[in-house]
Amino acid sequence: MKRFMIGQFERFDIKKQNRDFREDFFGVEVTQMESLGELQILKENINNRNLKIGIHFPLLKDQWRARDPQYLSKDNKTYEESINYMNSEFARAEEFNPDYILLHYPKPVILDENVDWSSWRFYDDTEHYYESEISYKYFEERSRVFFKILSEQGKKYNFIPVLELDGLNRYVYGTNLLEGLLDEYSNIKLCLDFGRIHIQDCIDDNFRGQDIIRKFGRYTHLVHLWNAKVDSNGHYPALKSLKVEDGWGDMEPYFKVMNEENDNYKVLFEHKSDLISDIELEDCYQWIGGLVNM
Repeated sequence: MKRFMIGQFERFDIKKQNRDFREDFFGVEVTQMESLGELQILKENINNRNLKIGIHFPLLKDQWRARDPQYLSKDNKTYEESINYMNSEFARAEEFNPDYILLHYPKPVILDENVDWSSWRFYDDTEHYYESEISYKYFEERSRVFFKILSEQGKKYNFIPVLELDGLNRYVYGTNLLEGLLDEYSNIKLCLDFGRIHIQDCIDDNFRGQDIIRKFGRYTHLVHLWNAKVDSNGHYPALKSLKVEDGWGDMEPYFKVMNEENDNYKVLFEHKSDLISDIELEDCYQWIGGLVNM
C-alpha cells in the first residue's frame, strides 16, 4: 500500500518533486499556492504525473487575513468570515479532486494558562483563547456546529475532511467530546502531527503524547512527520541519528502506539528536506518505512 507523501508549499517545486518523491509514494500535500498561475501549474503536474493530492487548507494563499479559519471564534464577524472562507476554498479545490482537505482543530486554539506557549506559533492573538476566556459549554456547542458544516461540505465536494490537532487542552484530551463527534460524523478524520505532539510533550505537564496517539489513533487518516527541539527551528527531518537526550522527539514509540491503533494511515514528510543530504533523506525514508511497518 502506498503510504508516504511529500509537501509542496506555495508553488509546485519541480526540483523538490524530482528529489523527494518516490514512485511508490501515495502523493503530495499542497498548501497556499501563491497565485492562480501557480494553481494551473499544479493542475498540469497533477494530471501529467498522475499524482494524488491532499490539501492543507487553504489551497490559494491570501484569501483571508490569516491562514486558518477561526470557526470557534466568539466574534460573530470573524465566525461568519471563517465559514465563508472555508466554503470558498472547498469550492475552489473541487477541480483538483483531492483525497482530503486538512484544517487545524481547534481554531482558535484553547490554551492552558499554566503552560508556556512561547514555542507555539500563532498568526496573531485572535488565534487562541485561554481556558478562562472560553467555557467548555461554548467550545462544545461551536464544535458540534463546525463538525456538521464540515461533514456536509466533505460530502458535497467529495473529499475527506481531516482535522490536524493543534495545541490541545483538557477540553480535548480530558473529555470524550472529540471522539463522540468523530463517531457521529464518521467521514471526518484526524491528522496527528508528531512534531507538535513532541513539543507539547515537553512543555505541558498534563499532556502525554503517547496517550494522545492511543486516544485518537483509530480516527487518524494522516501523520505529519518532522522533528524539533523546543525553542529551535522546527520541521527538521525525522532521522534515526537524532538523540532523545539532546531534546529531539522519540519517534519510534509514537509509531509503535500508532500501529497498535491503526494500520491504514498515511505519512506526510512535513520536513525541510533541503536541510539534509540525499543519503540522509533516503535513510529517513527507509527508517520511517520500517517504523510504519514494524
